[in-house]
Amino acid sequence: MKEILSGNEAIARGAFEAGCLVACGYPGTPSTEILENTLSYKEIDSSWAPNEKVALEVAIGASFGGGRALCTMKHVGVNVAADPLFTLAYTGVRGGLVLVVADDPEMHSSQNEQDSRNYARFAKVPMLEPADSQECKEFTRLAFQLSEQYDTPVMLRSSTRISHGKSIVRLGERVSDLPLPQLEKNPSKLVMLPGNARVRHPLVERRLSDLSEAGSSMAVNRLEMRDSSIGIITSGVCYQYVREVMPHASTLKLGLVHPLPQALIRAFAAQVDKLYVVEELDPFIETQVKALGIDVIGKEIISLCGELTPGRLRSAFGLPQPVEIPAEQLPGRPPNMCPGCPHRGVFFALNQLKAYVTGDIGCYTLGFMPPLSAMDTCVCMGASIGMATGVTKVVSAEERKKVVAVIGDSTFLHTGINGLMDMVYNNSPATVIILDNSITAMTGRQDNPASGFTLMDEPANAVQIPLLCKALGVKNIRVINPLDLAETRRVIAEEMERPEPSVIITNKPCVLIKREDVFEKGPVYAVDAERCTGCRACLKIGCPAIEWRPAGDGSRKGKAHIDPQLCTGCDVCRQLCTFDAIGSGK
Repeated sequence: MKEILSGNEAIARGAFEAGCLVACGYPGTPSTEILENTLSYKEIDSSWAPNEKVALEVAIGASFGGGRALCTMKHVGVNVAADPLFTLAYTGVRGGLVLVVADDPEMHSSQNEQDSRNYARFAKVPMLEPADSQECKEFTRLAFQLSEQYDTPVMLRSSTRISHGKSIVRLGERVSDLPLPQLEKNPSKLVMLPGNARVRHPLVERRLSDLSEAGSSMAVNRLEMRDSSIGIITSGVCYQYVREVMPHASTLKLGLVHPLPQALIRAFAAQVDKLYVVEELDPFIETQVKALGIDVIGKEIISLCGELTPGRLRSAFGLPQPVEIPAEQLPGRPPNMCPGCPHRGVFFALNQLKAYVTGDIGCYTLGFMPPLSAMDTCVCMGASIGMATGVTKVVSAEERKKVVAVIGDSTFLHTGINGLMDMVYNNSPATVIILDNSITAMTGRQDNPASGFTLMDEPANAVQIPLLCKALGVKNIRVINPLDLAETRRVIAEEMERPEPSVIITNKPCVLIKREDVFEKGPVYAVDAERCTGCRACLKIGCPAIEWRPAGDGSRKGKAHIDPQLCTGCDVCRQLCTFDAIGSGK
């Protein structure tokens, strides 16, 4: 049986066919859909964790219990999960454990372009890299086998194009001959005190050497001889680009990208006149090939930055570009918060109050964009509160009043709690705004520990964020309606004046929240053209439902118009209009 699947769907299918029992992760583009698809296989216990570290620890526990486990995350999530990952390489596994990481070259939805292959080398664990959806499924199955065969976690690296691209996949059956999980005590292997760890380290090094030797005969590392005047070592989606652009070139397609199959690389290099490495981001393969004493060309012609495309590959090799029909120039479409987004009023108030806003990762990061222009920093998940604490330590007493940290509910539970704990512990005089929209909105409206439901859509205990803040020692906690502009500005202004930590929590859900009983749409608003003076005040909130209709005489004169198909009735624009030109539509 065959189906057309995305890479993420195929990875989920591969986990199912491999007999995986537990799948855990934290949502993050481009990896999110993997767990959303393991959900369709009832044999797999699928769950979202508060963060990637916890997700990997859950998978580790399942593996130590004897079951096969899958853990998924995007590339920056590996930074959070690195602590258990590095020691897991020493302990090894019982049931197979596969860590899927989805990189994001070109930063389509990420804050950096880190290359996760470096983590495989740093942590001393093997890594597979598929080149299409069929390989996503097969490599996932292989990863579980290698994990148990070599007593190691195995990383599977995808990328945006592989995760989201679709191709034909041949489906297989779920394995049925795996041993039943059961507890087994083995503290000398699984308790990493220094004495035990010293014994395990040589085993880790021997494992990598064995894998490198075995890799030269593995089917996932494929030598394809064509024109011997040029040879290209490549992997993943780059292999597809090489085959499209240079179909006559000989290729060494690597499926196991760490450890590299050194003997196979030497054999390939000896059969071609000129050798290249085509890879995205870091010269990961190139550097190691050069360390073998082999002459190879790579980053001299291929950029370290951004993703590779067929066009960029043609340019790198000086090949002619195909004739293209000029595309119509379309206006730019910068990202924007949704119509009715409860975050909009908060950032409007912060802009008015001239706050110094330490931001975080989520939909609300768009508060940086004009016309709201109310975010000054954004580094990584959960960093906003810690950065606010740091800023208050170095600026004057008067400037401390301006410092406000902004963080979403899911991000707060991910890694923001410790930052708030530190802020209270050290009595840092900053204000924290927790934008609680009842969902993990930016990555596709996934549930989190405060939403009241699990990934499997089962009712769950919902973390009460106000009570959690109180338990951390916060004395000043305010809950506000962010759609009430006057209240929002007043409360933020009052809390910014406090000489001690304070927390403001918004209480309106995401307008796209998947549970319809949570979000109540208000009346659709319209602009009374006779009352509208063209002052443009309503445009200052940047709502996509509000458009400007010029007068037609070439001047700046015109009128505002509200698209009834987009308006959610949040009432924010009406509050801004001082001419009563905005009201319920008829």
